[in-house]
Amino acid sequence: MPGFISPQLATLKLKAPSGAQWIHEVKYDGYRIQLHIDGDSRKAFTRNGHNWVDKFSVIAGAFDIEGQAIVDGEVVVIHEERTNFSELQADLGRGDQDRLVFFAFDLLWLDGVDLRKHAQLARKELLKQLIDESRLEAPIFYSEHHEGDGQALFEAASKLNYEGIVSKRVDAPYRSDRVEAWQKIKTVQREKFPVVGFVKDPSGVAALYLGK
Repeated sequence: MPGFISPQLATLKLKAPSGAQWIHEVKYDGYRIQLHIDGDSRKAFTRNGHNWVDKFSVIAGAFDIEGQAIVDGEVVVIHEERTNFSELQADLGRGDQDRLVFFAFDLLWLDGVDLRKHAQLARKELLKQLIDESRLEAPIFYSEHHEGDGQALFEAASKLNYEGIVSKRVDAPYRSDRVEAWQKIKTVQREKFPVVGFVKDPSGVAALYLGK
């Protein structure tokens, strides 16, 4: 079983693609996490390869399957019906895992088989089958996708104030790089706010408090 796999990253686009060769998912506002399950062993790698299994021990333990798997997904906190990164940061700062949720959207390895050369849609089908047959429940969720017109999902995401969508080619393999096979389209919303405070951390400013 391989160690940490550098994640596949999406290319930013202005408009969602359409057609039968694409599927579309909601873009989650959280931490990209790669779960490694090997029997009783659990690891939870960040996108930079740091093992944060202690911070995400509840999620890692909830992915209770037999055998081996490497699952790509996003850890989020859902606040006011949408994923909220600042709430996630606050919970992690307190060491609170009660609200953490994992949306699994890709399967890279399963029981000795490297799935990265398999097509995107085939990997998602295997992932859904794994979650369903293992009867995994909250805080583990399968990331559903929409087929066909990506712009329709994007407009729906915009109305709900989601961060955006990610469009993925159904026939593409998984590559550890920024690729055109994954395209992210963000819902850009602009407004002016006065800065009324800030939070410092060792690297500088961690967060801003804005007024409205």
